[in-house]
Amino acid sequence: MAISGTPAQQFVPVKEVRDGIVVMKDGTLCAVVLVSSINLSLKAYDEQRAVLLQFQNFLNTLDFPIQIVIQSRRYDVRPYILMLENRLREQEEGLLQVQTREYIDFIQSFSDQVNIMKKMFYVVIPYIPPLLTQKGGISKVLSFLKKEDTAAQSVAEFEEQRVQLEERIGVVQQGLSRLGLTIGQLGTQEMIELFYKTFNPGDSTSITGTGSNDKKVA
Repeated sequence: MAISGTPAQQFVPVKEVRDGIVVMKDGTLCAVVLVSSINLSLKAYDEQRAVLLQFQNFLNTLDFPIQIVIQSRRYDVRPYILMLENRLREQEEGLLQVQTREYIDFIQSFSDQVNIMKKMFYVVIPYIPPLLTQKGGISKVLSFLKKEDTAAQSVAEFEEQRVQLEERIGVVQQGLSRLGLTIGQLGTQEMIELFYKTFNPGDSTSITGTGSNDKKVA
């Protein structure tokens, strides 16, 4: 049970987002890639089986864990409505004006009555620094765990660990691309947007970036 007055950010395991990489409070690094989808129901049985076998082969080649995250969110039709209204003002043909207005009214009415949902597919790729092999062994691990918040990683350590993480990202991208999927790694601003929407599911507001590559989530 949360204590009254305790900031909610204290319970978020994310320390910061640096150059598109999530730095967790325990020192783990994570990257997130956005993945397109495949509608298996539109494919023939042999094609479905081929996709599933290829996906199975992809999972079997991994020697590190991944997390597959699917988010379902209500689709925001406001930008689409705004685009239609702009076209309506530019439209000079009377009949097309009427049809466009009726279409706008239909979209607004339909979205009010039915929750139009969209699904986003993400793959989270972690990298846990090998603390046990570092100088100090298990004693360093124990002292590391006793700290409430780890010290900021040096630039050299971060770059070394990011190289290891990027190798894993490449393995995932290569494996999923063989399935015909499109993969894109999230940048800093996209990562912050993802976390914001995850922890604020009822807020459809977008976050505007400030141009910095290093962002604090909390």
